[in-house]
Amino acid sequence: MKAATPYNRFLRRAATDKRLLPSHISLYTAMYYFYPLDSSDRFFKVSRRALMRYSHIRSVATYHKCVRELVAYGYLIYLPSYDPYKASIISLTIPTETRSIQL
Repeated sequence: MKAATPYNRFLRRAATDKRLLPSHISLYTAMYYFYPLDSSDRFFKVSRRALMRYSHIRSVATYHKCVRELVAYGYLIYLPSYDPYKASIISLTIPTETRSIQL
């Protein structure tokens, strides 16, 4: 039996969420790749450029659409930096029927 890692919980939830497209899943996977597992802080910094490269999203508009929808669906908390030289702050969550689980 597989361990219930945060990413496994996300995939189980995403499998039943008809709103998610492959671009959402690939972006969330890229975010999870940069998630610092050794940190006690649930928020971490990551750049749009790195996320786009790892998720194979080529359009900035698609990236922002996916981020906006993942926030609206409860899969993450996103605090943009608005500075091209500073990374944005992200916290990954997994929505349940009643609330979100913080990773």
